[in-house]
Amino acid sequence: MIQDDTAAESAAERGAELSGGLDPVQLLTDTLTGMAAGFIERLPQIGLAILVLIITAIVSGLIGRAAGAGLEKARLRPALVTLFKNLTGIFVWVAGIAIAIVIVFPSVTPGQMVAALGLGSLAVGFAFKDVFENFLAGILILFRKEMRIGDFIECEDVLGKVESVTIRETHIRQPDGQLVIVPNAMLFTNPVWVRTDRKTRRAELVVGVDYDASLPAAADALNKALESCESISKSEGTEVKCIAFGGSSIDFKLLWWAGSSNKDQRASFDEVAFAVKRELDAADIGIPFPQVTLSQREPMALDTPDNLRKIEEG
Repeated sequence: MIQDDTAAESAAERGAELSGGLDPVQLLTDTLTGMAAGFIERLPQIGLAILVLIITAIVSGLIGRAAGAGLEKARLRPALVTLFKNLTGIFVWVAGIAIAIVIVFPSVTPGQMVAALGLGSLAVGFAFKDVFENFLAGILILFRKEMRIGDFIECEDVLGKVESVTIRETHIRQPDGQLVIVPNAMLFTNPVWVRTDRKTRRAELVVGVDYDASLPAAADALNKALESCESISKSEGTEVKCIAFGGSSIDFKLLWWAGSSNKDQRASFDEVAFAVKRELDAADIGIPFPQVTLSQREPMALDTPDNLRKIEEG
């Protein structure tokens, strides 16, 4: 508690009286009387400080509504609008409380308050480092245009649809329906794959054909399969390329573009797989399964009596 010069003199007088052997009850009575007198003397200042706080509350509400209306016209995200409204209110309240403290305690200077706020903010910053890190990351994420509500993203081991973005955390709904609450710092400091940034996304399928099949005929059948699929974006184009001579097949890679959502990707893959099988069957081209061929350096005669006896004996 900060005391003015009068209070300091009263304390000195009480100390002198105590050293002279004053009765403790009388000392307590004098102390309470002095405090009551000091409180009564400060009543006008306290009343003015309360009035300042009431005005601060009114001004904070008016400025918050005005700032919110202006930011909504700028088509910012709702969470970002709420953030700016809260920050505006905090600044107004800090100014109002500082004025009220100066009114009640005239000996307090603005420099002392700034120093106290600096030390306090430093201590709070060390104590809540992770909270402030997520807070700042949330502000920066809210300014991003590339990651919107409803986008399907992948970050580290998290994969799902963005349901909401706040100033501290992001809610992501996984394909299996589970909700994952991710700290914003994780999304800001790690690579994020936004799979629905565009309306379409490329898909691929590797198909193997028999070694005795005609490669041009196989490529024509695979191209025909892609052309027959309605889920494929015709404007993006398709590709069918031979990529490898496998252990039991010649492999082709099919590339096409379909809707970027997971649902559209699954539906398109399913349609392409059915079309590929249908066209290859129509062209009498087989899709082989893995096979193993065994060879021997020297031919083995199986019709000699010794070999027949060994076979019978097992």
